[in-house]
Amino acid sequence: MEQQTDFRPSVGMQEFMEQLIAQFVGENRYGTARNYRRALRRLNLFTEGHRLPLDAVTAEWAAAYEANLTGQGLTHNSVSFYLRTLRAAYNKAVQRGLTVSGDPFRRVYTGVERTRKRAVSADVLCTLLDADLGRRRGLAFARDLYLFSFCTRGMSFVDLAFLRRADVRDGCIYYTRRKTGQSLAVRVEPLAARLMARYSQKTSPYVFPILRSSDPMEAYRQYCVALNYYNRRLHRLSELLHLSKPLTFHTARHGWATAARKAGAPVSEISEALGHTSERTTRIYLASFEASAIDRLNRSILASLGGATNRRTKT
Repeated sequence: MEQQTDFRPSVGMQEFMEQLIAQFVGENRYGTARNYRRALRRLNLFTEGHRLPLDAVTAEWAAAYEANLTGQGLTHNSVSFYLRTLRAAYNKAVQRGLTVSGDPFRRVYTGVERTRKRAVSADVLCTLLDADLGRRRGLAFARDLYLFSFCTRGMSFVDLAFLRRADVRDGCIYYTRRKTGQSLAVRVEPLAARLMARYSQKTSPYVFPILRSSDPMEAYRQYCVALNYYNRRLHRLSELLHLSKPLTFHTARHGWATAARKAGAPVSEISEALGHTSERTTRIYLASFEASAIDRLNRSILASLGGATNRRTKT
């Protein structure tokens, strides 16, 4: 006969999430801790601050919570984010024997919708390189960080901000992606070398003057502020240069992936270069490019049949 686990129904969802947040902070997983804090704040708004027992998280409760989030005008991806985070916390509670799994999130949407095309073209990169920004140092630095990201196979801003001078040796950059834990080695190309030399400070352990603190928690706080600030600078730069779409650091990553695909690189190589743990993520990056390539193919096929289709149309 299967032995029954001694569950502790006194533990509530909010209490357990607080414990997880403290654990993540202790492990220097500040991004995960921030996501859980966001999900916890949203949950407390729904429960009006009342304690939510773990065994009260049912499929009916999850459906009501989803309806509440949707009713606030949140996008599908935002609703999914809160539900996915809550599901992850719930599953951890199940693993620790704090409740019995009832699969309460089986009826709600926890996927990720594909976002609109983010990749930038080669023309945009040339425009950035040629831009005379004069004394606009904030815009120039944001531009240079963006170009460095592209030169290093779409290095994400968090990895760029935490990049240390000790990570650059023997003509390569060696770093571990903070999001996935993947170890990467990137050859330093001439433009990337010039950009690093332009901002190098011997008094700082970092390659770029973005972070000031070596304390992990304070450095992460500074990174969050910097990401917001420099994305705003990129948006202002986009307006100044009359770009059709606003730049963000993520568009550099998408742009590199798209350029690599256009050059004929297989998805597996692009996935490895970006440090993705799954080719599925890479295919999401490339989805808009693949679709446009198919559209061009379809257009060329129809053009080759143009005479026949025109005759049929006229009869």
